[in-house]
Amino acid sequence: MSRPLLEVADLIRSAGTAFIGRNRNWIRWTHIKVLLAIARCRTAALGGHIDECTRCGHRATISYNSCRNRHCPKCQTGARERWIQARRRELLPSPYVHVVFTLPSQLAALALQNKKIVYSLLLPASAETLLEVARNPTHLGAEIGFFSVLHTWNQKLQIHPHVHCVVAAGGLSLDHTRWIRSHPRFFLPIPVLRRVFRGKFVDGLQAAFELGQLHLSGNLALLAQPKFFAAWLRPLFRKNWVVYSKPPFAGPEYVLQYLGRYTHRVAISNHRLVSFANGQVTFRWRDSAHHNEQKLMTLALDEFLRRFLLHLLPKGFVRIRHFGLLANRRRSTLLPLCFAALGTVPIQIEPETSTQESDPLWRCPKCGGPMEVVKRLTADQLQLRSPPLLVTTAA
Repeated sequence: MSRPLLEVADLIRSAGTAFIGRNRNWIRWTHIKVLLAIARCRTAALGGHIDECTRCGHRATISYNSCRNRHCPKCQTGARERWIQARRRELLPSPYVHVVFTLPSQLAALALQNKKIVYSLLLPASAETLLEVARNPTHLGAEIGFFSVLHTWNQKLQIHPHVHCVVAAGGLSLDHTRWIRSHPRFFLPIPVLRRVFRGKFVDGLQAAFELGQLHLSGNLALLAQPKFFAAWLRPLFRKNWVVYSKPPFAGPEYVLQYLGRYTHRVAISNHRLVSFANGQVTFRWRDSAHHNEQKLMTLALDEFLRRFLLHLLPKGFVRIRHFGLLANRRRSTLLPLCFAALGTVPIQIEPETSTQESDPLWRCPKCGGPMEVVKRLTADQLQLRSPPLLVTTAA
């Protein structure tokens, strides 16, 4: 894929300081840290390195280092490829399904004030729902395996917490002797998943409230009183929560292509940005209500960056998790049983190459050979212009 003409980093460099100055009432050091990291990414401010081809000896010009911040749109390609490479040997010769669990919009404000609590409830509640319903003999009667990825945004960058689960369409029998396939057009009953998910999440939320773990301020301050919190929770049981299952994948080969869309991206990719002019940012978004039609949205820079910063993750929070047959403690024991039950053997994967060798941008432009770092340079050694801090322009 070609490099985008416009990046989030360009927006921050052009007006980041002015944005911070106008939003002192809510912006925190964690926000500034991310903005600064993205602005510095792959610039002289972070130092650089010189690469040389191991085959023909061609030496490239200086390459600037990346910030490696997980919210940076430019720093996720390598991490994503390494993660996919590690998952290759776990792919089963089975169809895969994509199940999405979404929190009601009424919980959005609570989630923003309590990211760690709410997101830490959402991931296990959705996972336990799948595991419990799948184990029920009425539905599948099997142990399943899957990974879950937390997303907190919609196509317009608004707060929209939901979890994507990629699940093998079947599971290991409870006695671990055979593979049980799901119905070809139907994985697990959606109405049951909705009810179980709702019950597990609300029970967890109620427990967090009783333990005094929820931060409730501003428009939610009244909910600190138990009777108001109970009244606020009650309507959540009167509506169906959104759980849906997308059509099965064509096969395990397609899964690998699909994973990259949902693993290491946060909020928006640089390729969705269209233009930045007169303080307005235009980006592409997909309208799911109209057959995924591609549309353009224009926002003021402050609003765009505000929406982007809504999706910063709590420090140390793990947004990609593995459950069931793929859980870390069970994977090495149960996966071989799954392959045996399916009458096949795991895919043999060649030893992993380094990130540089696997990246086309790290191949020699002369002969196509692998490049390796032969010299590292600090920012001072580069003797270039000063770091591109958050440069102020006219608001």
